[in-house]
Amino acid sequence: MPSRSHRVVVVAHCHLNANTKVHGLANYRAVRRDVLAPLLSAEVGIVQLPCPEAGHLGMARWGMSREQYDTAAYRRHCREIIRPLLDTLIELAADGCTIERVIGVDGSPSCGVGRTCVGYEGGEISKLAEGDGVPRCISVEGRGVFMQELEKMLTEEGLDVPFQGVCE
Repeated sequence: MPSRSHRVVVVAHCHLNANTKVHGLANYRAVRRDVLAPLLSAEVGIVQLPCPEAGHLGMARWGMSREQYDTAAYRRHCREIIRPLLDTLIELAADGCTIERVIGVDGSPSCGVGRTCVGYEGGEISKLAEGDGVPRCISVEGRGVFMQELEKMLTEEGLDVPFQGVCE
């Protein structure tokens, strides 16, 4: 029987399931092969984060900015869905696993790591993309709301885990 790798990477939900992305925003059909193939080749365990947006607003939602998600109710939702995952990560670390990194989705208002989406002023993003002159969500440096909460909770538990953003 092979020994365990004792290596774990935490991956944003939509990298493993494009079906949870806002309709019209997925650039791939199912999974991000470019993100997952290196992890599979390296025999690293994968822990899938829950999708905070789908769980909070469902599949009929539209694209939003970080400011729109930055509410007490959404932050509470994020912490509630992170808690069971965090308990698993604590147990994995106690069992000798290295949590190598969290892989987020740069550009996301929730799961952005190095970049997030701000400044959006209303309306359907896909309609705004047609060039009607209405202000759009712009990409800026910073974490999305979900990643902010995840980082805070990891730190509170003494888990020092690096974050990596992958462009959408």
